[in-house]
Amino acid sequence: MGSALGDAIGQLAFSYPQKDSLVSVLSRLPEFRYTDDTAMSIGLAESIIKAGGIDEQDLGRTFADNFAREPWRGYASGPPTVFSIVERRGIGYRDAAKSLFGGQGSLGNGAAMRIVPVGLFFYDSKDMHEQARASARVTHAHPVGTDGAAVQAYAVSQVVRMDPHKDFPFEAFMDTLIGFAKTSEMRGKMELVRKLLDEDVQPEAAAQRIGRSVAVHESMPFAVYSFVRYVLSFEDCLFCAIMNGGDRDTLGAMAGAISGAYLGIDVIPQDWQRKLENLSVIKNLASALADVRTSA
Repeated sequence: MGSALGDAIGQLAFSYPQKDSLVSVLSRLPEFRYTDDTAMSIGLAESIIKAGGIDEQDLGRTFADNFAREPWRGYASGPPTVFSIVERRGIGYRDAAKSLFGGQGSLGNGAAMRIVPVGLFFYDSKDMHEQARASARVTHAHPVGTDGAAVQAYAVSQVVRMDPHKDFPFEAFMDTLIGFAKTSEMRGKMELVRKLLDEDVQPEAAAQRIGRSVAVHESMPFAVYSFVRYVLSFEDCLFCAIMNGGDRDTLGAMAGAISGAYLGIDVIPQDWQRKLENLSVIKNLASALADVRTSA
């Protein structure tokens, strides 16, 4: 719920980049429509439920089928290119993803934007990093791309077990994210996030230093910054993530995922929940993830 609303409201922020105008339009719109960020998160949840875990081929097919039904969701060029390569060459999704960008694969934030089902389903798994990487590399094969998705999933897995009525363990949380990162790019950005928060650097300046681009190490860390800076407010966290430029919908999806996992559904404005497109689908998928995990 937090991720989907962050995505939908972040997309609106492209058209309404001033907070007052965005808040006004949110009160008037009858429905909040999400983008490919949430469409792919839904596909990831569907595949986990069907396979009982991460099955890369099934996940790739699920993504491709969902794209074929709704190609207008705003997909970047990477995933559709992977789907086309698989269909034309008859190779696996991982190999197709590796062939992009001169054989390096994508380091974009597309795997991190959709990762919340992995963070929830595998929240206490010892191989969380590998599960997240497996879900990422069907479209994002670059080590930074898979590592960024894993760190985002790990953030969700950590906060969903915390009690928001107790003091937030800032130092321990940041230490675990820094330690969990496998690449120097992600580790360095997590260390920068901790430094900026320690020094109380304001969001606009922090965004400039961290980055807000489609590269995962230049966007996902700012989502973490937004969450920790406004740890007790879903709305403030979300507005911080999306009102400072950059890849607004994906920043919203990532920040909203962590904040929603920490604070829970009751803190998300009821009016926003009611307006979210396919609300019942998203709720049912969340429940099904829990059921499959429990039975497994």
